[in-house]
Amino acid sequence: MTGTVIFDPLIPWPVLAAVAAVAVGGVILALWRGLSGWALRGLAALVVIAALTGPVYQIEDRAPLTDIVLMIEDESASQSLSDRAEQTAQAADELAAEIESRDNTELRRIQVGDGDGDEGTQVMSALNAALAEEPRARIAGILVVSDGIVHDVDQAPDLPAPMHLLQTGREADWDRRLIVSNAPAFAIIGEPVTLTLRVEDSGATPAGAITAPLEISVDGGEPESFAMPIGADIEVPITLPHGGRNVIQFTVPQAEGELTDRNNTALIQINGVRDRLRVLLVSGEPHPGGRTWRNLLKSDSSVDLVHFTILRPPEKQDGVPVDELSLIAFPTRELFLEKINDFDLIIFDRYKRRGILPAIYLDNVTNYINDGGAVLVAAGPDFASADSIFRSPLAPLLPAQPTARVIEERYVPVVSDLGQRHPVTTDLGDPDTWGAWLRQVDVSHRTGEVLMTGVEERPLLVLDRVGEGRVALLASDHAWLWSRGFEGGGPQLELLRRLAHWMMKEPELEEEALWAEATGQSMRIIRQTLSDEVGAVTVTRPNGDTLQIELQEVSPGRFEAQYFGPEIGLYRLQEGEHSAVIGLGPAAPKEFERTIATDDVLEPVLASLRGGTIRVEDGLPAIRNVRVGRPAAGRGWIGLTPRNAYETRDVTQAGLLPPWLVLLLAGGFLVAGWLREGRH
Repeated sequence: MTGTVIFDPLIPWPVLAAVAAVAVGGVILALWRGLSGWALRGLAALVVIAALTGPVYQIEDRAPLTDIVLMIEDESASQSLSDRAEQTAQAADELAAEIESRDNTELRRIQVGDGDGDEGTQVMSALNAALAEEPRARIAGILVVSDGIVHDVDQAPDLPAPMHLLQTGREADWDRRLIVSNAPAFAIIGEPVTLTLRVEDSGATPAGAITAPLEISVDGGEPESFAMPIGADIEVPITLPHGGRNVIQFTVPQAEGELTDRNNTALIQINGVRDRLRVLLVSGEPHPGGRTWRNLLKSDSSVDLVHFTILRPPEKQDGVPVDELSLIAFPTRELFLEKINDFDLIIFDRYKRRGILPAIYLDNVTNYINDGGAVLVAAGPDFASADSIFRSPLAPLLPAQPTARVIEERYVPVVSDLGQRHPVTTDLGDPDTWGAWLRQVDVSHRTGEVLMTGVEERPLLVLDRVGEGRVALLASDHAWLWSRGFEGGGPQLELLRRLAHWMMKEPELEEEALWAEATGQSMRIIRQTLSDEVGAVTVTRPNGDTLQIELQEVSPGRFEAQYFGPEIGLYRLQEGEHSAVIGLGPAAPKEFERTIATDDVLEPVLASLRGGTIRVEDGLPAIRNVRVGRPAAGRGWIGLTPRNAYETRDVTQAGLLPPWLVLLLAGGFLVAGWLREGRH
C-alpha cells in the first residue's frame, strides 16, 4: 500500500494562478495601508486557493512485478564449430539456474538459428521480436551467449537495459579460408577468364605457414593441384570447356588444427557462351527462299555469316566480256581448306555439283564433320538430280538418300512421334494452324532421327550425329512459304533457329541430357530424352551419401523432379550414362566468412548501456545489481538493473479539504480579521 497527495484543481491552473495573484495583491495592499488583519485575510485566501487546487490523498494497492532477463542462445552454423555448442548449452543452463534463483526475477530463453537463405546469424531480429512481446519497463538485462559473429547488428534496437556477451570459442582457435572474388556469371568458351583467389588465415595461426595447396576441378573432374601463397591475392586464368553451366570447384585441404573446412571450398558456376558463331552459307542458285537462311542468321547478333551464292557457274557461256563482270570469285581454297575449321556450321542451300568444289574440298568437309563440325543440307530439286551433293564424298555422312523423285503437291509438314520429344521440334505451336508446303524431295531414311514428315509420311527433316559432328537434311526448299504467311504460315523462324542452334551444339537443345537448376538449397533435376521412360537419378551429396530420385514426365521427352539439398556444396547427378554436377548454396556461406569468435561486431551495442563481454572459457561471471547509468560489467561480473516495476490493483482517494472545513476556516479567518481591524 502506498499513499500520495495529488492535486485535481477545480478550475484550470492558469485561472487558479490568476486568483492567487489577485489574493497576493490584496494582502500586499492591506499591508501597505496598515490594516492589522492583513495576515488573517491572507490565511483565508490561502485556504480558498488550497481548496481550489483539489488536494486528494490517494492510496494505491500495488503488487510488485518481477524483473525480466532475456537470454539469447546462438545456435547458428558457426556455433557448431569446435566445442562451441557444448559451451553454449552449459553456460546457458548455469546462468539460467543462477538467474531463476534470484528473487523477483524471470528468465526468457530465446534460441536463434541461421536466417533464411544466406542471411547469417539474426540475433538482433530475435531481440526485437522478444522486446515487442515484453514490457520494456520490466527488462533488467539482456544476455547473449554467442561467438559474437552476428550479421544483423544494423537492426539493433534502443536497449532498455544493459546487454552482455557471453562469448564462446577459445583463444587458441584459428582457421583458414579460401576467398574467390570477381567471378563472372558468363564467360566466353575457349577464352581464359581471370578469377582472383586468396587464402587467408585468421586467429591464433601456427607459425611457419607460407603456402597452402590449392585444388581446382571443373564439372567434378580430376582436380589439378597448385601451391598457393597465404595472405596474397593470386589471379588464376580459367578456360571454360563447353557451353552452358560450368561448375568450377576450388578447394584448400583442411589443415591440422583449423576450425573447419566449410570455408575451404568455393563453388563457382559460370555459364559458357560463344563469342561469335561463324556460319558459312553456300547457296547453289537463287530461289524464292534464298533469303530465308540469310535473314534468320543475320537477325542473330551473335552470328557471323559468310554467304556465297553461285550466280555464274563455270559452264555458263553468255558472251559477257570478262572485264565487264563484277562478280566476286568464290574463294574455295581459303574457305574449304585453310579456314574450314573456323566455322561452327556450314549450310548447303540447294547446292549442286558444278565443278566449283573439287572432290578434295568435299573430302575436307567430311573430315570437318567427323572432327566436330556441323553441316546442314537444305535440299531442293537439285538434290534429286545427277549433280546432287549426295553424289560426292559427303554421301556416307548424309542421313537420307534421294530417290531421284521430286514430289510437287500440297502437304502440311507433320512432327513425328519422335519429333514430339526432340527439343528441336517440340512445342512448335498448333499444327492445325500451319500452312502447306508445295514441294518435297523424296528420300529414303538411312540413319539418324526423322523429326518431321511430309507427303505420305516420307522423311522431311532428318538429324544425325556423325563422329564428333552433326548432319541435318531438310528435304524441301519450301520452308519460306511459312515466313510469307502462305495459308496462315507457320513457325518457320523458330524451327530453323532451333535447327541451326542444335547443329551448333547449344546445350538447351540436346535431345539426351541431364542437368539441374538451382534455387538456393533446392534444385530442379531435368532429364531430356527421346525414350519413353528414364531410370532414377542417383544424387551424391557433398558428404558422399547417395540417394535415388524418381523423375516424373512433365512434357513429351522431359522428366523432372524437385530435390532439397540439406548441405552447401557440390552435388553429383547420375542417370545411366548421363551425369551432371551442380553447386547448391552460396559460393562462400556468410556463416563461415568469419569463424573466429569476436566481440568487435557487438561492441558498439554493448557499450551503449555500459555492458561487457565475458569469455566462457574463462569461467562464468557473477551477477550483480547495478543502478541505471552505472558501469554494468567488470572483471568476472556482469550487472542487471532492477526495475522495481509494479501492478496497481486498486486506487482509493479521499479529499483533504472537505467543503465544510474550507467554509469554516475561510469564514473564521475573515471574521477574525474583521474583528481585529474593528478594535482599532
